[in-house]
Amino acid sequence: MSDETRAGPGPDPSPDPSMDKTPERAPDVVRSRFDRGVVRVAQFAAWLVFIAMAISVYEVIMRYGFGAPTSWVHETVVMLVAVSFCLGGPAALASNRHIRVKVLYDAVGPRFRLWLDRFNDLVTFGFCLGMTYAAWVMFYGASHNPLGEWQLERSGTSWNPPFPALVKGMILAAVAIMCVQALIHL
Repeated sequence: MSDETRAGPGPDPSPDPSMDKTPERAPDVVRSRFDRGVVRVAQFAAWLVFIAMAISVYEVIMRYGFGAPTSWVHETVVMLVAVSFCLGGPAALASNRHIRVKVLYDAVGPRFRLWLDRFNDLVTFGFCLGMTYAAWVMFYGASHNPLGEWQLERSGTSWNPPFPALVKGMILAAVAIMCVQALIHL
């Protein structure tokens, strides 16, 4: 009698662990206390997408169920998703989950990898520094009128919230945070 007929139907009672195709998830590498704080804030901000979804469902119910569309949902959803998207960059950098080309990185030893990491941190710092300046110029233009007085840019719709200026401020905050992160990592 073969092993297959003796075992009977059903799964093998002693599966071979080497046959498990589930990839093992690497732990997040958080390099500093600042990064831990960024990850905590980003975990909170991830709920903004859920809130955006909930108010979108509310809009659908109001529009098609009661014939009473809202004027505020679309702009609010765009703002909430934009804020959560802005915080995705610092969160990815904090937990070392950003995209990287690993062809060269995997081909070298640990000592050269350290130099590649430092080079990457230096380039990231320079890029984020430039982006912080550009975001500051963009935010200043959205938060001040041509006379230099404080006046938030508004959407121009019937509701007219100051969301464009707030999102530009969040972009500024996000790239400034990434600049600080890259400096700390360096």
